[in-house]
This record gives sequence, C-alpha cells and structure tokens, in this order.
Amino acid sequence: MKQEILQRILDYNTIIIHRHVRPDPDAIGSQLGLRTLLRESFPDKSIYAVGEEEPSLAFLGRMDEVSDEVYSNSLIIVCDTANQERISDDRTELGAYLIKIDHHPNEEPYGQIVWVDVNASSTSEMIVELAETSEHLQLSGQSAYLLYAGIVGDTGRFRYPNTKPETLRRTAKLLEYGIDVNQFYGQLYKRELKMMRLEGYVLQHFEILEGSVGVMRLTKEILESFEVSSNESSQLVNIFSSVEGLKVWVFYVEEDDRIRVRLRSRGPIINQIASEHHGGGHPLASGATAYSWEETEVITKKLINSCEKES
Repeated sequence: MKQEILQRILDYNTIIIHRHVRPDPDAIGSQLGLRTLLRESFPDKSIYAVGEEEPSLAFLGRMDEVSDEVYSNSLIIVCDTANQERISDDRTELGAYLIKIDHHPNEEPYGQIVWVDVNASSTSEMIVELAETSEHLQLSGQSAYLLYAGIVGDTGRFRYPNTKPETLRRTAKLLEYGIDVNQFYGQLYKRELKMMRLEGYVLQHFEILEGSVGVMRLTKEILESFEVSSNESSQLVNIFSSVEGLKVWVFYVEEDDRIRVRLRSRGPIINQIASEHHGGGHPLASGATAYSWEETEVITKKLINSCEKES
C-alpha cells in the first residue's frame, strides 16, 4: 500500500492535499507536514494544501489558493478524513487520482488507494511511517515540527491509549530534528482572554449526570456573549475531563441550523452513538450532529446507558 502511494507521488507533478473541516492539530499537522515533506523532497513538483483556515492553528501554517484549473491531471491526497462529506473543499473529484490516508474506522472507503490504519495514533504518525519507507522522502525540521504537532494533538500529549511503542519511537525520531518543544506548546495552549473567560463559565456550569456523564451546553447566545465561535469552543472539550468518577463527557455547541456534538470517553465506546447521529470517529473520541435540543437529550440518555453497561 505504501509503495503504491509513493509510486503515485512520483508519477504526478501536481499534488493537492485535503483534510477534514473544522481541523484539529492532526488534520493540520498531517496535511501541512505532508506538504512540507513533499515540497522539500520534490522541489520540481507543485504541492498545495487547501481548506478553510483555522485561526487557533494558524501558527502551524496557512492554506494555499488553488484554482479549478490546477486540479486537472493532479493527484489528490486526503488526510485524516473518514467520510467524503467532511472533506474541506469539495473539489477532490476534479483531480485525476485520489488517495485516502486516515486512522479512523474505514466506514466509507473512497478513492483509488485507501490506506487506513486504525491502530495508528494519528494520521501524522502514518505520514512519518510513509517517510520511513522511502529514500525519496526526506524529513526536515519543519516537517518534523508539523507531524509532531499532529501526534501530540491526537494522543493528548501521549496520555491516550492510542500511544503505542511505535508512536513514541517515531516521535523520538522527529525530536532528533531539533523541534523547539517549549515554543510549540506555548503556541498550542496559548489562549485569548475571551477563551479564558469562557473556560471559567464552562467550569461553573457543566453538569454531571448519574455520577459518570459530563454535559455542557453552549447555546448561540452564550457563544455570542463571549465572542467565541463554535470552532474556537472545541479547545475546551477536555476542560473538565479530570473530574473524579467521570466516564464520558459531551459538549453540545449550537450553530445556526444544527448542534455540534463533541464526545469523549474514558472507557465506554461512543463512536457507535455518534454514527447514529450523523457522525462517527474513534471509540473514545467522536463527533456527531444533532438537529434539535430534544435530540441531544436522546444522545445523553444513550451515553448514560453506555456507562451503566460498563459498570
């Protein structure tokens, strides 16, 4: 599989890299890490990264402006995106060939090559693995920095169960390129004053149901009062995760026509619940969409039931 991907990279002069909407560090890290890796390894090729900008992660790099014409006869690589509807920038079909690289459950295979490894900590780790298999791909300080960011993001600073020996080995390899870890963490956890104020609000108002399910509801009015966007609020999803007895927790974030559902767990499997509500993801970290506050109550009841089954 990796050799097939490498051959396609060699075959095409134009490569456009996508990832999912509302990107997290792994989405940006794998996308921009791969862009940097390919640009530095193949300076004669045209390599682009596309998608909406995420201000909180702008320190990692910016997206490229790419016209429709550039897509003609191009190789498309989609990183860290399980479902086609979640791909940021829907022009993937304009390309000549599509490759999917992802570590989420492969519920929707798409593209001519599908490389999915659910045992990988992150898509960023998979890009490091890809680089290990080819003498054509040469890591640098910048690509290592970006891929490190993605691994850190999806492993929760190496605290989550998806942190395997191979994850740490590959991370150690990245650190050999002289990554400024202090600078990175300073950027990653830098918060605007409005976010700190919202954090205080969340800590005062989240609920614990049945002793094990944490719930926070952020309405449009609350977000507007703190001048925080729905995307920005995702930074707080784990803010009360260390509460004693908590097994799962959920953030309900209201947008114009839907409610974003951010699910996290310490043990009970939650991605099946997410899939039942227009979403999906990992067993312990998933996202979904509700279309009414009544639907969120249904989700909450399912979370309570999942914790009771674990007892």
